[in-house]
Amino acid sequence: MSEHTLEIERRGQVGWIWLSRPDVHNAFDANLITQLTDAFRSLDADAGVRVIVLAAHGRSFSAGAQVQWMKQQGAASLEENQADARRLAALFQGISDCSKPTIARVHGAALGGGVGLVASCDIAIGSVSAVFATTEVRLGLIPATIGPYVMRAIGERQARRFFQTGERFDALTAQRIGLLHDVVEPETLDERVDAVCQALLAGAPVGMAEAKQLISAIANRPVTEEVIEDTAGRIARRRAHGEAAEGLSAFLEKRPAAWVPTR
Repeated sequence: MSEHTLEIERRGQVGWIWLSRPDVHNAFDANLITQLTDAFRSLDADAGVRVIVLAAHGRSFSAGAQVQWMKQQGAASLEENQADARRLAALFQGISDCSKPTIARVHGAALGGGVGLVASCDIAIGSVSAVFATTEVRLGLIPATIGPYVMRAIGERQARRFFQTGERFDALTAQRIGLLHDVVEPETLDERVDAVCQALLAGAPVGMAEAKQLISAIANRPVTEEVIEDTAGRIARRRAHGEAAEGLSAFLEKRPAAWVPTR
């Protein structure tokens, strides 16, 4: 790597991506965006990885875009800015669309784009000491590329407040409004992340990927005949899949399914 911005770790079938710019609170620049996009793409394509955890070294999860970098971008042309913004948007989309389950392990501050990283992951587990804010408006900006993912997590009503005030909120508030799933004490954060990883590894790999596709297909849609037909087709195809035969046999035989790792 041209700069030490990430560490990738394998723990069995779990791939860990560590943000590693602690001196700048893991803030984004062009290099980190590219490397983080590539890291998610690489682990998603790795057949030996079934779960991806995004974590961070240092005091903060991520302070979002590095201010000096953003100021430099402000002096660039509109076309250059558009291309740069597309790369950032592609990062969040790539995390959200990852075929494997993703977990954000959150501690310290998650600000601006850091909130986008949390919201883009499927599951978010935070330390009770974590703090959050969409601070873009305080810099004369807007939370545009993170907007679809954060609003999907917290809803339009909460977005109307926090996108405009830029105020900080704590982990319990983040859990209440839907940004975090679990809030734990700092010393039990890794234990909870590991427990969720093990729960995910108990699921059938292809079935979980298709469950994620199902969510995207039916979210915010009325229950029409088209939706009913689509969901009926999905379960019919799944029943005929080899995973279903194995899963049902394992249940009846009171044994772990073939995909469940032994510890």
